Amino acid sequence: MRTSPALRAAALATTATVLLPLAGCSDGDDGGSGTSTPTVASTAAPTATARKLTSQKLDWKPCPAPNAAQGTGTAPSPLPGGAAWQCSFMDAPLDYADPDSRTIELALIRAVARNQDRRIGSLIFNFGGPGASGVATLPSFGTDYDTLRTRYDLVSFDPRGIGRSEGVECSDDETLDARYEKDGTPDDAEEEKAFVEDQESYIADCEKNSGDELPYVGTTNAARDMDLLRQVLGDDKLYYFGISYGTELGGVYAHLYPKNVGRAVLDAVVDPTEDALESSLGQAEGFQLALDNFAADCAERDDCRIPGATSKEVQDWIAGVLAKLEKKPVPGLGERELTETQATTGIASALYSKETWPLLEQGLDEADGGNGGLLLALADSLNGRSEDGHYDNSNAANAAVNCADSRQRFTLEQTRKALPRFREASPVFGDYLGWGLMSCTGWPVTGAWETPDVSAPGSAPILVIGNTGDPATPYAGAKAMATELGKGVGIELTYKGEGHGAYNGGSTCVQKAVDGYLLEGKVPKSGTVCG
Repeated sequence: MRTSPALRAAALATTATVLLPLAGCSDGDDGGSGTSTPTVASTAAPTATARKLTSQKLDWKPCPAPNAAQGTGTAPSPLPGGAAWQCSFMDAPLDYADPDSRTIELALIRAVARNQDRRIGSLIFNFGGPGASGVATLPSFGTDYDTLRTRYDLVSFDPRGIGRSEGVECSDDETLDARYEKDGTPDDAEEEKAFVEDQESYIADCEKNSGDELPYVGTTNAARDMDLLRQVLGDDKLYYFGISYGTELGGVYAHLYPKNVGRAVLDAVVDPTEDALESSLGQAEGFQLALDNFAADCAERDDCRIPGATSKEVQDWIAGVLAKLEKKPVPGLGERELTETQATTGIASALYSKETWPLLEQGLDEADGGNGGLLLALADSLNGRSEDGHYDNSNAANAAVNCADSRQRFTLEQTRKALPRFREASPVFGDYLGWGLMSCTGWPVTGAWETPDVSAPGSAPILVIGNTGDPATPYAGAKAMATELGKGVGIELTYKGEGHGAYNGGSTCVQKAVDGYLLEGKVPKSGTVCG
């Protein structure tokens, strides 16, 4: 998702359990025409380097285990039937305005189509964040997309600045442990001072360790990378499945290269009309809605561990637990404690999927009894921390991409002034997300836009799916994206469900509509509703 850095999308749209860790200057122009055969360079005729890049041959090999920036785990297991995952690297210009200068390597993964005689092309996935490693994520959910593999190679990549693709580095593990334990919702001048100093220190680490890459990791360049990847894979058109923030990336791609869109699905849709403030407020409302639904479900069950006969009583009890944690953290994992900020992160993490509601219920009950281990594990999942204490680079990449994209920079006074609106949107998450507005304040790169342009006149139809209970990318974003893409381009599909994303939400209706569109080109009627 295009998430506030305070709630980044390490928890993906398709996640079954969140206990496994997941998830510049040249970006300001449109770059690249919308023609059917765009060059790598954004202006003038293709150079020899550009021609070399578009004609490069990929060297596919067995995939290794994830590296430190991608997270932890083992090499991906074969798919049903024995199909092996293959990995490679693609060269891309660091700066598309000067493709003859430095190039970077982008990590790729694929599983080839089962039916080669009816193969359509490569279906490229982006799982969101920004910051999620596509190379590490796609194998985790490969079986969920096995129907699509009948006619597509399933392909994903680590976008620039993420995972193995020149991953952005900021603070070290020890510093991050201390950072996440600190109070993210300051209540007085002393706490505000500590909050601002911590933010300044984190940005200084990012600039020190990755300053040369920070101007080039924005979404526009990632979209250019996707068009280069399309060409290198040998496809005349882009076939794409974007989830959460991946929907914004898909919309920007369609704007830059409308004639190159083949079939594209945008699931768990970011609202492209909202600036950073509006987006964060929308997320506060979205997570509050998910918490409302969780609390209502709990109140209706006799076996719920959380006391309360109504949704409000359940939420009042949760607020009481958080208030106690603010005054006195409880033991968590090892020598680490569960603080109020970590607990709020853990609650948000569990709200990404209805399947993790039982973990949230258990975690809150145990935290109230003095054991913060489960809520802290949920928070670690969202923060990209593995059991061995190492952090992947998803949070650093999230900050780098968000701040390369968004032009808004909030002062301390502006943030204080916005807090009442956030508290009204969500008593639990309001302060947490409101203070997150300052995440890009002092960032060394000027953002590219207030809001991205996703208008795509001349594009093929793009299927846009909104989930009415989505906490991270509220439902209204789907309609806004469909409208902004343009008449006849944005095809809206509604899923009445819970959790972040729809395709893997258990709805046969949604899956049939998406599969029919991607595999057979059957465009659903815009406005279709699936229960």
